[in-house]
Amino acid sequence: MFVVIGATGSVGREAVRLLLQNGDKVVAVTRDPAAVLPDGAQVVTGDPSRPDSLTEMPDGIEGVLLSPRAVGGAAAELLALVAARGARRVVALSASTVEHPAGHQRFADAFRAVEDTVRRSGLQWTFLRCSDFAANALAWAPQIRATGVVRGAYGGAASSPIHQRDVAEVAVRALAARDHAVHASHAYLLTGPQTLDQRDKVRLIGEAIGRNLAFQELAPAQVRQAMLAQGLAEDIPDRLLGSLADYADKPGPSTDTVEQLLARPALTFAAWAAENRAAFASPARS
Repeated sequence: MFVVIGATGSVGREAVRLLLQNGDKVVAVTRDPAAVLPDGAQVVTGDPSRPDSLTEMPDGIEGVLLSPRAVGGAAAELLALVAARGARRVVALSASTVEHPAGHQRFADAFRAVEDTVRRSGLQWTFLRCSDFAANALAWAPQIRATGVVRGAYGGAASSPIHQRDVAEVAVRALAARDHAVHASHAYLLTGPQTLDQRDKVRLIGEAIGRNLAFQELAPAQVRQAMLAQGLAEDIPDRLLGSLADYADKPGPSTDTVEQLLARPALTFAAWAAENRAAFASPARS
């Protein structure tokens, strides 16, 4: 039995689906009692950042997929809980900035602190240090549907965005495959297969939906103010703009680790855009 913390996130949902597809029993942890999760998952409702709320956590756990954003500052308590229920190993999502600094240091430090907590847990561990997710481009969907123009800062900022399915598949290999032990004590740097700047991503989304799209450069301060005006917490523009500023000077890392681990090419941003074209397409006019 495997526990997925952050089961409604982009990686967590894919991991639940893949584990069930493999015939494994899955406990999906979510704060939302109305969350719709794949059939066959045992849903435990509670707040992972308050492990004492997870009163329905079953015994017989073999491993756990840990999302630091879901667990907040309670990683040690959460890991102690699942260990008491039998867990022997943990796969923790982390960030490429732990080893390739970009943006504000405090965000990388937060991931590093979770990694340190996992190491001290006594569980067999694997870290997945991910580049930016292709799915982050969904934030552009309202602009694209309405105007066909993405307004943002640092259009030349380049990274190698990763498809969440690749991260989930690596996570499931490290958790549940027969050879899971080969992944113990490894920190994998996971990226997509191509270095793309923001204009490239907009172009590829346009190709997916059959529409000419444009990227309009704005001053970073203007983007920050617009995000705050939408009610977003200050950490969100800080996280985004800090990384983009650095990736405009030097592209983010790019590796072939996904291909090495999965014995197939990593999924491209173009493939992700094609799968998610409905999110960007303008509604049909009657």
